[in-house]
Amino acid sequence: MQILRIMAAAGLALATLSACGEMATLPVEAGMGPAPELPAPNPTLIPTVKTARAVGWPAGAHPVAAAGLEVTAFAGGLDHPRWLYVLPNGDVLVAETNAPPKPESASGGLKAWVAGLAMKRAGARTASANRIALLRDADGDGVAETRSVLLEGLNSPFGMALVGRWLYVANADAVMRFPYETGQTRIDSPGEKVTDLPAGINHHWTKNLLASPDGGRLYVSVGSNSNVAENGMDAEEGRAAIWEIDVASGAKRLYATGLRNPVGMAWGPDGKTLWTAVNERDELGSDLVPDYMTSVRDGGFYGWPYSYFGQHVDTRVAPQRPDLVARAIVPDYALGPHTASLGLAWSGGARLSGRYADGMFVGQHGSWNRDPRSGYKVIFVPFAQGRPDGPAVDVLTGFLNESGEAQGRPVGVAVDRQGGLLVADDVGNTVWRVGAPR
Repeated sequence: MQILRIMAAAGLALATLSACGEMATLPVEAGMGPAPELPAPNPTLIPTVKTARAVGWPAGAHPVAAAGLEVTAFAGGLDHPRWLYVLPNGDVLVAETNAPPKPESASGGLKAWVAGLAMKRAGARTASANRIALLRDADGDGVAETRSVLLEGLNSPFGMALVGRWLYVANADAVMRFPYETGQTRIDSPGEKVTDLPAGINHHWTKNLLASPDGGRLYVSVGSNSNVAENGMDAEEGRAAIWEIDVASGAKRLYATGLRNPVGMAWGPDGKTLWTAVNERDELGSDLVPDYMTSVRDGGFYGWPYSYFGQHVDTRVAPQRPDLVARAIVPDYALGPHTASLGLAWSGGARLSGRYADGMFVGQHGSWNRDPRSGYKVIFVPFAQGRPDGPAVDVLTGFLNESGEAQGRPVGVAVDRQGGLLVADDVGNTVWRVGAPR
């Protein structure tokens, strides 16, 4: 009974706090594009909390594809599928994963408690399966006929990349590599550690991985350990950054910094420009700060925690660093405030229709710190001459039901060998496939 009373009190507290926040004064679209509207900050003592309670999909239900497209379940019954990787033979790898346990010292106070309640309500506090599943669609009909556990016993795995005969996996605390042969469905090797990664509090635990086109380098995204460095900058050593790792030697260096939580990474149409999707900071109001997608410059600094979208100073951070603010790079394309834009995939190879031939697919996991909610869909940002060009369009929606509950939440996106778009749904425990009607 005591446990039930505590759970009821926690639920009441979350509902009460949800009612205490401010509301957006601008539509989400105002915070999108190369020049988003950036109103004055509107911080509140208690963070705005507007989560979508995770309920899963009713039998027979599914997301809604854009006109001219159809969506099918590529594979269901997964355990919190977060990230996708398509092998050259067409097999699809799925990271079934979630955050590692936090150290006892990382309680974080009232705001962290509120955020923790919100994340639990949103379905983001389940234990991690710590494995990578392999899905095989042998007949190419858009449905995986077989499923096997390729790797298990990992530590909150996320990003994956195949280079030669090695499959690289980014755990929460290290990059590992495992021997792999084409067509293999199970790897029993313990693997080898390539390099350690910043871990600890893991305010942002996901570590993504992308190989250079020639396979000589790996790029690893590492999110911050806080919202705006409230734990001190010592706790942010090596974080809020993209690392470059030399595959041959294992040597690593910081490639770009000031990226609060870079997750999705992809090569642009020229095959040489690195792009990333970044989750920006919270608690400045429902209209701030837009998440964004940007090309990444070697040695570039993107503002966090001292400023956002170039030289917009965050006065909550102390001490200030005007020298860094002065050289903060303005991101290429805003993706809306608090949309939690995680997945990123270049559309090359996609065979959906002509309008999706040149651009980036973005998986928007959905907000917790905005009223009304934002994200909870997959969008497409068109490109022209290697740059974003024009407004984003919806590709997959319907993740929220009429009551505002989350039937699913999109995360990783990838283009499969047949040209369909795969979407990992970590609340619906499904990988969806979007394609042209058959």
